[in-house]
Amino acid sequence: MAVYGYVRVSSVDQAEGSSLDDQARVIRGAAMMKGLDLTRVFEEPGVSGSLPLDARTAGRELVALLQRGDWLIVSKLDRAFRSAADALTRADAWKRQGVRLIVADMGADPVTDNGVSKMFFGMLALVAEFERDRIRQRTADGRRAKLERGGFIGGRAPFGYRVVGEGKAAALEPVEREQDAILTVRQLRRAGATLQATARAVLLEHGVALSPEMVRRIAAR
Repeated sequence: MAVYGYVRVSSVDQAEGSSLDDQARVIRGAAMMKGLDLTRVFEEPGVSGSLPLDARTAGRELVALLQRGDWLIVSKLDRAFRSAADALTRADAWKRQGVRLIVADMGADPVTDNGVSKMFFGMLALVAEFERDRIRQRTADGRRAKLERGGFIGGRAPFGYRVVGEGKAAALEPVEREQDAILTVRQLRRAGATLQATARAVLLEHGVALSPEMVRRIAAR
């Protein structure tokens, strides 16, 4: 049986200060309360919490070492996990693997043991769902704001536009001939022309070939 601690800070300044030592002190205290002798404390200085544990140098080594019967102690959830969803997935895997996880600021008992795990995993599941909803909302808001600024959010450019620029700088630029065709489509449809008649008129007037379905979509935009 091995007992591991894990400490992380996201900036070099924090690493040079006392934050790593503070976390290690909390971990040693939690180990003493359970009568455990620490085998090793893994240190991750200057590493972003947005990275999953096994994508970090020390974290990858730690994950590879963990075996059934081992203990892992962290001072707080956000030191080891990038989100509640990440913590939920990882802790559940460790529970099934037989690894005990202590999160010191949530108490001295392993959150993967039966006495505490129901509350712990239930809480994480709720927070993880909230995180997913918030990410979906931020993504939708970002896409909407980019569209309003004339940006391009991916996929094929709609009829009447071309994509200029790349990546985040990509934007839609009007294509004059296609814009003229759009105007003709809308005028003819408002006047009662059929889809087929409108398509023929656009081809004759602008040299732009449209299917009846494209005419319908353009008129509905």
